[in-house]
Amino acid sequence: MRSRFDEQLAFLNKEMIEMGALCEEIIGGVLQALTEEKKQFLQGVSSLGSEIDRKERTIETLCLKLLLQQQPVAKDLRQVSAALKMITDMERIGDQAEDIAEIIPFVENRPKKLDMLLHKMAEASIKMVTESVDAFVEQNITLAKKIISDDDIVDNYFTKIKQALICEMIENPNDGECSIDLLMIAKYLERIGDHATNIAEWVVFSVTGVHKEDRI
Repeated sequence: MRSRFDEQLAFLNKEMIEMGALCEEIIGGVLQALTEEKKQFLQGVSSLGSEIDRKERTIETLCLKLLLQQQPVAKDLRQVSAALKMITDMERIGDQAEDIAEIIPFVENRPKKLDMLLHKMAEASIKMVTESVDAFVEQNITLAKKIISDDDIVDNYFTKIKQALICEMIENPNDGECSIDLLMIAKYLERIGDHATNIAEWVVFSVTGVHKEDRI
């Protein structure tokens, strides 16, 4: 019975890694479309979003089978329960990447000085997503806590971009609509970082049995 459970848990980890890779791919695609002006990357965003949705349903079904058929206890139960929570955040990461893709065609005439900040912010967000899934599979609480701390890096990039856009709107008020769209892109990237943080917090729960919301 235990060996069967371990096999299914290993399969769950594999599926989680694949879903995380899809999240990386979709964010990377919109990043290239935005900062490298490679519009062809936008063509696959919708299909990647659908694939992420399908993967969420597959993992959800697997988790429910593990809970109902194997009746895991203690740490195993926490790991499966955490996976159920995490896939919701990963699905939302996919949604927000799609939201960014919809805005990109409207910011073609943006000030190029912002591209470096947007690129670094997106890279930091992708790194958080990748490491959060790694932390789950490895049950690595040290890495999970690092990810939670790294959210400050993404937040700082958002603040810098927001300040730069405020200055841009003052200097070029006729380009205000583009600045607002760029701010929305930065906000979506910040939310992606928040979702990666949520995933890391569930990793901590799966290892320790304590979630941030449980602490007083």
